[in-house]
Amino acid sequence: MTAAASISLVAVPADSPFRRVARRFFADRLAMVSLSVILLFFLTAVVAGLCSLLDWPMPMAPNATNLAGKLLPPNAVNWLGTDNLGRDVLSRMVAGSTIALTVGFVAMAVSLGIGIVVGAVSGYFGGWVDNVLMRLVDALLCFPSFFLILSAIALLGPNIWIIIVVIGIVGWTGTARLVRAEFLTLRESEYVRAARALGQSGGRIIFRHILPNAFAPIFVTAVISIPDAILIESGLSFLSFGVPPPQATWGNIIADGKTYFLDAWWLIVFPGLAIFTASLAFYLAGDALRRAASAR
Repeated sequence: MTAAASISLVAVPADSPFRRVARRFFADRLAMVSLSVILLFFLTAVVAGLCSLLDWPMPMAPNATNLAGKLLPPNAVNWLGTDNLGRDVLSRMVAGSTIALTVGFVAMAVSLGIGIVVGAVSGYFGGWVDNVLMRLVDALLCFPSFFLILSAIALLGPNIWIIIVVIGIVGWTGTARLVRAEFLTLRESEYVRAARALGQSGGRIIFRHILPNAFAPIFVTAVISIPDAILIESGLSFLSFGVPPPQATWGNIIADGKTYFLDAWWLIVFPGLAIFTASLAFYLAGDALRRAASAR
């Protein structure tokens, strides 16, 4: 046997779809910049959470007041200035990053879980099941989501976990419709028909055979839904319906500073930039992931 023939007999591992998507994603420079920003916010939130848990200053206690040093502009000690109670804005923004990312990721997980189950059941079984579930989705889409969340928070009270659950419950409709569309396409595939012929249950076919093949668009939707939750939480905090004070969030830092905008611009500009930068990074990363998943 020649060397060329022996080489041809060596099994070459197949390039999986996940590897192809990951390779395209990591080759995108804009995606890498966005991912770096996301990791920076994530590490900041983790450090802030540990500092809060261990009662360490970060870099100062976020709720420590100093009326003698209120409304100070950015300086060598208070890098981002102080608010109307003399609290360090940088420390409060670092503490607020934990709230923002916790709400973003957990609310995304709640909405993703509900949306996947409803969309999968609706798309796979069809018929009256599909009609009932999709009419429920249509009914929820008729209501403005922010005002629905605002009403629920007003009734249940401002609490971070209530906010997370309400945002997740209200935000699952888009995921459900996306999953349903994917399942309507994939349920007639050859491998699904073969699984039915082998007598496999509907649940096994849904979660073992169809759902993994619909993972790419679902993951893109999950990434994009994180900044939506962050923006909703910031809006609720700005309207005093979010996490109750003295806990710092990006939204209530802006709310505290709106009265002093002409004299203390840093109270609005810096947390506003944090909200803008975090949201833009997630949107750009989600868009890069969508391009990587749809490329042929």
